[in-house]
Amino acid sequence: MTGEESVELARSGNKEAFHDVVHRYYQTVQRFAYQIGVKPDEIDDVTQEVFLKVYRSLGSFSGGTFTTWLYSITLNTARDMMRKQKRQRRKIERVKETTPDHAYEVLKVSEEAMELHDLIQGLDERYRVPLVLHYFHHQTFAEISRVTGTSESGVKSQVMRARKKLKAAMEKEGERDE
Repeated sequence: MTGEESVELARSGNKEAFHDVVHRYYQTVQRFAYQIGVKPDEIDDVTQEVFLKVYRSLGSFSGGTFTTWLYSITLNTARDMMRKQKRQRRKIERVKETTPDHAYEVLKVSEEAMELHDLIQGLDERYRVPLVLHYFHHQTFAEISRVTGTSESGVKSQVMRARKKLKAAMEKEGERDE
C-alpha cells in the first residue's frame, strides 16, 4: 500500500491505515523536528502531538501533498512547543540558573554533524526552516512555500541567504580551529 493510499483509507476512518501513516512518517517528523531546533528529549512529545493533530484533522486534509501538510503541522507544533518552553525557561531562570544543555548525549552523531547542526541552529528561523526542508527533506521550493506561507521566490531567496550565512559561519569556525 502506498503512502497516499494509506492516507485516503485513514481519512475514511480505517485505524490500520492510520497506523501505517504513523509508521511511514514517524521518523520524518522526528528528523524535521530535531533539525528545526526541538531538543532531543522533547522530540517524542512533539512527534506524538503532531500525529494527534493529524488524527483529529485528517478529515479536513484537502488533498495536495500529504508530506507538505505534515511538515506544516510539525512546524507549527514545534513553534508552539518552543514558545511554551521559552516562557517556562524564563520562569525557571527567575528561580535558579539553568544547567548547560547536553543535546548530543541522546543522539550518536559525528563531531562534524554536531557542528553543522549547531551552525544551522544559529540561523534565524526564516532561513533555518527552508534550508532544512530543502536539503534534508528534499522538498521543492513550491512545497516549502506552502509549508511556510512564503512566496516561492521568497523561499529561494531564504535558502540562498541561508547557504551564504552558513558558509560564512563555517569559514569563521575554520579560522578559529587553526
